[in-house]
Amino acid sequence: MVARHRRRSPVRRVAPLGGLLLALLIGGGFVLSRHTVVPTTTTTTTTVPPTTTTTVPPTFTLAAVGDTDLGLTPQLPSNPASEFAPMAASLRADIVFGNLEGTMTNSSVDSKCGLRATNCYAFRVPPTFARTYRAAGFTVLNSANNHSYDFGRQGVIATSAALRAAGIVQAGLPGQIGYVHVHGLTVAFVDFAPYYLTNNMLVPSQLPTLIATAKQHASIIVVYMHAGAEGTTADHVTRQNDYYYGENRGNAYAFAHAAIDDGADLVLGSGPHVWRGMEWYRGHLIVYSMGDFTNYDAFSSYGTLGITGVLHLTLTAHGAVVSGSVVPATVEQGGLVVPDPAHRLWSLVNSLSQTDFGAHAALVSPTGTIER
Repeated sequence: MVARHRRRSPVRRVAPLGGLLLALLIGGGFVLSRHTVVPTTTTTTTTVPPTTTTTVPPTFTLAAVGDTDLGLTPQLPSNPASEFAPMAASLRADIVFGNLEGTMTNSSVDSKCGLRATNCYAFRVPPTFARTYRAAGFTVLNSANNHSYDFGRQGVIATSAALRAAGIVQAGLPGQIGYVHVHGLTVAFVDFAPYYLTNNMLVPSQLPTLIATAKQHASIIVVYMHAGAEGTTADHVTRQNDYYYGENRGNAYAFAHAAIDDGADLVLGSGPHVWRGMEWYRGHLIVYSMGDFTNYDAFSSYGTLGITGVLHLTLTAHGAVVSGSVVPATVEQGGLVVPDPAHRLWSLVNSLSQTDFGAHAALVSPTGTIER
């Protein structure tokens, strides 16, 4: 994983176990066509005006970002809420999703890094930081990644308890599916990473099994994958298994297509710490990597590692994306994410998408909307 720290090498070796903008539709847009976590989003219903008898099918909005981390105890922000403040307007939607890179625990017991480790990263922040995420707008956080077990089983238990207490849905631990109720709909988050201590994307049978389970309880299925090599050279979708320091990080292309084939409505990804291209597959959107989001001196912001943004989508009750946009942002030195008036993400994503997916590329318009 490419990372940075004031007293560490910018490249680390990853341990193997390791409304304001509900949808930014500038200039138009497009029309297209267990451990089960207790849902936390308040259920509401669409109100039909008394002047009509036509029932309006419900839709919902989703905002999503990539990898987040608010520090490595004891080096923590004095005001964690300020880390999300510059992007507050973008983190507004019915559902706000992000990847939680690390743990929320006060205990340093069972750290995966030994006392003499020099190139090892075990991320933890206090459990109270879960409330910071919730106050920033997050409703769903992923734990299917290479840092969810940085402090062993006790770290996992503490993290799950902190998220639950803050009213955040968690997804991605073994057998775990996150369910969210919104506007009378149930949305399932089925999250994967290439590790046996998470829903394991390297075990082919787990994907269709978990999607089938989710379909018993939800009408919309979102699959997330923490997949791919890391760094500025990992921005392309290779269509092969990616390896990083000898570790099999999965075949993101094959996995994402299989997820759609098995019934997923949308596939999101992160892990490479850079944005990757976006693809339309069988009418469904795949966002292969959303790069990094706000972190506290945890990840490198060199080159394309510092180009990021927020994905905004509006989906129907049947999981179809009816509109979408990308809010461009940049990662400053130290990990703070701020809006990018230069819109660098748009051209970067378009270049990657066209190169990797050709006629199936999902492109961003000059005004930030996602097109076919």
